[in-house]
Amino acid sequence: MSLNSFPYQLYLVISEADCAGKNFLQVAEKAILGGVDVIQLREKNSSTDSFLAKAQQLIELTDKYSVPLIINDNIEVAEKVNTAGIHVGNSDASPVYLRQQPLLHHKIIGYSIEYLSQLKNEQTAVSDYLGISPVFRTDTKTDTITEWGLEGIKTIRLLTEKPLVAIGHIHLGNAKEVMNAGADCLAVVSAICSAPDPQKAAYQLKNEILK
Repeated sequence: MSLNSFPYQLYLVISEADCAGKNFLQVAEKAILGGVDVIQLREKNSSTDSFLAKAQQLIELTDKYSVPLIINDNIEVAEKVNTAGIHVGNSDASPVYLRQQPLLHHKIIGYSIEYLSQLKNEQTAVSDYLGISPVFRTDTKTDTITEWGLEGIKTIRLLTEKPLVAIGHIHLGNAKEVMNAGADCLAVVSAICSAPDPQKAAYQLKNEILK
């Protein structure tokens, strides 16, 4: 997959819990209006039925604005809702397995890497983009192994042409340096979901990326 086939720069990872009492659909819409290019629904602690219901609501919104919806690690939800893609980590279904599923074969598949050695494996080869997680440690993701930092992104950039989606404590103050280190796209949770004005937060982040 070429860089141009993942043309997104601002990636919102959202869950109802991360919206801290705000309506997650309203947060998502404001984020899109502010400049978010792609959204991942991550409901780690929801039942599949609850996850499915939220995804069905969210895809109506993302389709309205022609924004791709990615599902975090739930094949059933991704297939039933017919989302743009699915994102997995090392403890989830593998990208190779996902590519073999008839309903997911042509979908966007994202894969989070935790070791440099993974850049050479078959999972990376069949993935459309790589999640570099976390760039900096964050309270929203506690089960990670490597904190990549800016130097980690630079190293990965030299070793692969895959689109790199950086996530982990990214905010307005460090967004530009993460992009300069070699990321193609920034993924955020708290920087938008917890912001008093999600639309303004997304707009400011997008402008920082585009500077």
